Amino acid sequence: MDFKGITLVTGAAGFIGRYVVEHLVALGARVRATDLPRKDTSYFDNMGVEFVAADLTKPETLPALFDGGVDRVFHLGAICNFSTPYERLYPINVLGVDRITRLALDAGVMRYIHVGSTSVYGPYRGTPFTEDAPRNPQDSYGRSKRDGEDIVWRRIAEGLAATITRPCTVYGPGCTDGAGKVFSRRTSITAIPGSGRQLLSNVRAEDVAAAVVHLSHLDEAVGKAFNIAEDSHPTLEEALTIAARTFGARPPRLHLPIALVKAFARMDGFISKVKGRTPDLEYDAVRYLGSDYVVDNSALKATGYEFIHPNFEESMKQLGEWYKE
Repeated sequence: MDFKGITLVTGAAGFIGRYVVEHLVALGARVRATDLPRKDTSYFDNMGVEFVAADLTKPETLPALFDGGVDRVFHLGAICNFSTPYERLYPINVLGVDRITRLALDAGVMRYIHVGSTSVYGPYRGTPFTEDAPRNPQDSYGRSKRDGEDIVWRRIAEGLAATITRPCTVYGPGCTDGAGKVFSRRTSITAIPGSGRQLLSNVRAEDVAAAVVHLSHLDEAVGKAFNIAEDSHPTLEEALTIAARTFGARPPRLHLPIALVKAFARMDGFISKVKGRTPDLEYDAVRYLGSDYVVDNSALKATGYEFIHPNFEESMKQLGEWYKE
């Protein structure tokens, strides 16, 4: 399917949002970016992208986003960390989805792509997560993403041509939020949680952007969900060691029991809250580290998508070269 009208990207100033905008511009799409009001819009101006300020918590600011013939929407507007309580996530991650999908349906858009999270699945149950796995989130962030998804499923039943995507741990240049920041910049993590043999699933931001745009062109993707995850599954120790070397830090050697790491994470969370920052290792993120966390990407690959960065170690080598430059 081709799109000749405006492509709307919500959360366009966020980490993944920027990659989606850049990818669309590279493909020649007519893009309208939206995010919270900001004084400096030079990032979008330099790409020739229209920026329209809006706030998902203020319904009166949203209808203007669909003026002029929007035929495709990528919804990335969300709070994406494990430190924010549900009552603060709900107005954006849930009510915001309700408002945007209702407007998209009323506008008759040809495609709506929802960018969610594998956190909707909850704790690992011993087998790789597939898209039909039960959704039983264990934290506020995961619950907010599940509840937002539920609204999209309802809109699909009402006739919205929507696709749901579920990226796993997203990392890459510019990542400052979520679990992926551990593999995106130098951090204060100096120990390995547990045995370090836990298997991980990660994905570069460039692949999230390319995958969601790829899916937007496929009629057969409508009404379905797709995981987005790399092919490789490094152990936690391997991943932390690679990340440390990438950013010029000393690789961690000390192993700490998960219970002790949780205690440190809780304390760091309290200190970070006082200082107004997001901790490097959030308490609810640590809860995922007690076992493997493997995400199945076969449904996405079956659509013909080819990963830009299929292997974590090779991806980090490339990221290290970018970091040095």
